[in-house]
Amino acid sequence: MRTIQNKKLLDIQLAVLVLSTLLVAACNKDIADDPEFGPNDYPRIFYAQGSFPQAVILNQGQTATYGGITYSPAGKVKISWKVNDEVKSSDTTFKFTPTAGGEYNIKLEVEHNGLVSTRASQVIVKPTTYTRKNFNKVVMGYLSIDGIGADVKWNYVTHVAAQFGRVSSDGSLDITRGNANQLADELVARGHIRGLPVLLTLFGRLSPVDGWALYESDDMGPALRNPGLRAGLVAQVKNYLQTTKMDGVDVMMTDFNGSPNYGASLTVLGLFVKELRAALPTDAIITITAGAGWQHWEYPDLTPVDWVNVRAFEDGVHVGPGAPVGQASSLEFMKTAANIWAQFHVPASKVVVGFPAFGLRYNELDANGNCAGWSAYDYMTYKAIIAADPAADTKEKINVSKGVYYNGVPLVKQKADFIKTSAYKGMYGWYIDADAADTTKSLFRNVFRTLN
Repeated sequence: MRTIQNKKLLDIQLAVLVLSTLLVAACNKDIADDPEFGPNDYPRIFYAQGSFPQAVILNQGQTATYGGITYSPAGKVKISWKVNDEVKSSDTTFKFTPTAGGEYNIKLEVEHNGLVSTRASQVIVKPTTYTRKNFNKVVMGYLSIDGIGADVKWNYVTHVAAQFGRVSSDGSLDITRGNANQLADELVARGHIRGLPVLLTLFGRLSPVDGWALYESDDMGPALRNPGLRAGLVAQVKNYLQTTKMDGVDVMMTDFNGSPNYGASLTVLGLFVKELRAALPTDAIITITAGAGWQHWEYPDLTPVDWVNVRAFEDGVHVGPGAPVGQASSLEFMKTAANIWAQFHVPASKVVVGFPAFGLRYNELDANGNCAGWSAYDYMTYKAIIAADPAADTKEKINVSKGVYYNGVPLVKQKADFIKTSAYKGMYGWYIDADAADTTKSLFRNVFRTLN
């Protein structure tokens, strides 16, 4: 009995093995022969060995190629290539050569049995030439070294300054950030499509969030003080602007905070901007970003610049041992800072006044409720402030840590209202990637809508 049962078990196992083998073979044969799809099966698109980029950045006249693509069921699908929803081809491959700058949406649609599969790509084309838009007032947004193209609110700026150009003491220009993932090309393309200039920001070492000088930093200064290094830096800037088609340069002159060479550095800053003006195209924009502290007396003649971005925030009164807590970027301080530059350095028509997209956060207070020391505070981006308190856009202080003071929408609108009726050229914000993602709470949106 046991032998018969074992034989029956072996027969059953053999039958299952044979059936499984036949099923696998049938499946493999079906796959190899491209099966007939059922009524609810979507067609398939394969480009593992082909080319279907999700995003392409081109110069006008270059070609985006989509090829090496296969479809299933082979030979039985209806193919449609669309550019901005207009059908351009029904071939298995597609080449797109735009004749004008712009943003183009490429869509591949594959239909079978009434069911459609799609793939999408965006082609951003840098125009060969463009016309700059005219605005009532400047609203310049700085993109920090950590920012990306998606951070720029193009509808709410007139200019963009991209923090790509770190200058070292040996005169070398590090533009790694701008080259990564074609970020500089993307910014220039998107800006020029809209008629907006994009500038290269030159800087030394900056402190986090507030983007100003580290104490005793002296990186850009030695490069400017050495005539040979300065000439080399001018040449590097010129070449980079030619390559990327950027529209000019902003010099963020921060290398003086505690540096014993700050006076000499500021003196040669005048030579640097003159040499830039001589080397760059006549329509190139040249600006500097400067402070309003006592060091302003040391700035040289800045006639060659188009305007000065005055860092009219952080009054210096509210930080340090025993300093009273409070709003460091008030409307009154902005007026004072702007007036310093208009009265002593350049015409008001060359003054662009800054507003912060960050707040001053107190982390430790002394027994009197004042700032406990130089390490007792830090900074918080505006978008982080909004994340901590969704209603923060309506205020200028939130109760995080020992208190965070910042510019909310009401305060920046007051500042913009003042600038709108003044002779000043406009406003800039540090920095645009710190702004609220929600445009209804955006500082840049409110400033732009007030000024333009």
